[in-house]
Parts: sequence; C-alpha cells; structure tokens
Amino acid sequence: MGLGMKDRQSLTREVAPRYQKARKAEKEKILDEFVKNTGYSRNYAIHILATWGKVHTVMIDGKPIRMVVGVPRTRKARKGKVHYGELLKQVLVRIWALFDYMCGKRLAIFIRQNIALLAAQEEFHIDEELQSQLLTISPATIDRILKGERKKLEIKGRSHTKAGVLLKHQIPIRTFYEWDERKPGFFELDTVAHDGGTTLGEYCWTLTATDVYSGWIELRALPNRAHRWVKEQIELIAQELPFPLYGIDSDNGGEFINMQLLHWCTEHHIQFTRSRANHKNDNCFVEQKNDFAVRRTVGYARFSTPEEYEALQEVYQYLCPLLNFYYPSMKIIEKLRIGARVKKVYDSPKTPYQRLLESPDIDEKVKTNLHQRAAALHPIELKYLLDDAVTKLMNLSQHK
Repeated sequence: MGLGMKDRQSLTREVAPRYQKARKAEKEKILDEFVKNTGYSRNYAIHILATWGKVHTVMIDGKPIRMVVGVPRTRKARKGKVHYGELLKQVLVRIWALFDYMCGKRLAIFIRQNIALLAAQEEFHIDEELQSQLLTISPATIDRILKGERKKLEIKGRSHTKAGVLLKHQIPIRTFYEWDERKPGFFELDTVAHDGGTTLGEYCWTLTATDVYSGWIELRALPNRAHRWVKEQIELIAQELPFPLYGIDSDNGGEFINMQLLHWCTEHHIQFTRSRANHKNDNCFVEQKNDFAVRRTVGYARFSTPEEYEALQEVYQYLCPLLNFYYPSMKIIEKLRIGARVKKVYDSPKTPYQRLLESPDIDEKVKTNLHQRAAALHPIELKYLLDDAVTKLMNLSQHK
C-alpha cells in the first residue's frame, strides 16, 4: 500500500528544507526519491518542494492575503454564546433525578406541563428567569446537559414462564386483525418475579397490565402465581379502570392459561387471547413496562414475606398515578424499511391520560372522571410518597 495523505505531508515537511538548500545535482537525487515514495508527478513534486514553507500574497476580494504554503491554518476554538448556565443544570439534574431519569424528549414535555407545580417547590429554587429557560429548552439540549450525569445499568432478569398446556386450544392466538388497537380497553398482561436470584420457595410477583392504545398501566402485587390471585387482581383492575376493559392478551404462562380466568372472561364478555409460543415480541407493550415501571422502581431483590407483599402493593399505589397522569411516553406509529434498515417513527411524547382524553372512543363521563382524578393528584407529593414506600420495601427486604 502507498503512503496516505498525512504521511505524504509529513514526508514533504521533512524533505522540502533539504531540497531548497541542496545544489542542483543533489536536488535531482532528492526529487527522484521523493517522487518514488509519494507517487506524485514530477512537475507537481518540483512545485511543492520548491514552494513549501514560503510566504505568498494572494488577492481575495480585492484584499491581499498572506499565505504560507504547506503550513495548516490554526483554527481558533469556537466560543459559542452560553444560553444555559450552571444554575439551570443544577435544577435540571434535580428534576431529572427525582422523576426517574427520563430522556430529554419526555422530560421536556413533563417540565412544560408541570412548570407551575415545580416552580412552587422551594427545593428547586426556580425563579422567573429559570422558569422561562425551562419552558424553551429543547430536548436535545437537555440530553446534552445531562450527558455527564447519565448512568446506564444493564441488568437482565430470567424468564419464569411455564406453559399452561391444558386450555391452549380454547384460547385463540392473537393476530393483528382481531384487536382494534386504536381503541382503549385492550390490555397486554405479564408477570414479573421477585425471587432475588433463586426460585426456591415462594416469593412475590407483580402483575403488569398495559393498555395498547394509551399506554395506561396497572401494577398489582401477588403473593405467588396461584390462579386465584391472578384472576382476582385482573377483576379488581377491571373494576377500578376509568374506562371499560374489552380484551386481555397474555403469554402462554400457566398463571393465565387456566379455567378460572377463562370462565371469568367468558362471563364478562371480555376477549381473551394469547401470544404465539416463543414469540416474546408479541407482547412488546407490556414487556417494556416490566423493565421501565417494575425493575427500575423495585429492582431485583427477593420479596417473600407478608410485610413485603403489603409494602409492594403500597409502592404501586403511588407509582401507577405517576405513570398514567404525569410521565409522558412515546408510541411507535410507523415503520419504514429503507434497504436493510428499518426506520421507526414515533409520535410526540404524551401521557396515557392525554391520549385517553384525545380518544373519540372514550365517553365524556369517563373524561370527566379522569379530570377529577387528575385534579386530586400532585406529582411531587406522589413522588415523595413513592420514594418513602420504596425505601420501606427495601428496608424490609434487607432486615428480614
């Protein structure tokens, strides 16, 4: 392989002074060797060696400009105007850390929707100038400011799904045309184990239910995976939801594929479907909530006592309103295949509460009920109560 451009420039820098000082006979030898090493044409090699390092005056737009051949121009460091100072960064970090380390796109929407509540909190020290900056700062700038603070933890759990084979033929596999995902009320279900790394004995579980259309999430603690507890909690979810439950879709785990749940769905005219075996992405909406909502809040510790079960329920009592009314999420609306790449297009971040209010399939009475629920909530108070509940749960886990 020949020399690269930087190598040729380095060689020229070394050879040019010798060539310019050498006698005519020596110049010819130096030139022959230089042309052989660089691959330059002879005329170009003569020109570059003869002019290297010399000052030339060039007229540009009628103005004489002094240029030194071969000497790179020293670039001045760019000094952009600082729009957001250290005070804004400190406020952003406090808000970002308090509300579960959102990405810039979601955090910008959250701040703009709740700026009055945030400014009223003395701990954030938000004056009028900072309030104005927080309302105009872009998501990309938020991510850039928080880049040094962000820490990513990649911890993976294990699957505990055991197939329930007896009723599979009675519960249809969900296909895309069977559900109208543009309508609220169709939920994906899954369970999360709190085994602490060992499957011996009994331990608590979390039932996760996610509405495909809006992203509304319901979390319920289970003392174990018995059919009775799963069915009872799904029944409670249906009673407490602000909008009707039309259908549920689960994986092939035995906690869902059982006669109790099938009879309850049939009795209440709720469509019950299941995903394909060994196709985890069939339930992608609820799977992502298992990590975002459950694991990032309570982690991977083992919860196995009645006290821990009650404390886990208390955590979800405060977490669900935060997720549903205040935490924006992005929903994929289109996939574009460009050659071998797939480009995903997302809508603007919105809370599940906002998506339900915008839905034409939600009754006005339901929307009124949602407004009343939202008016009775305060995000900062909820977050403090949630942090206290998580601390209580972790203390029980560590000292049992």
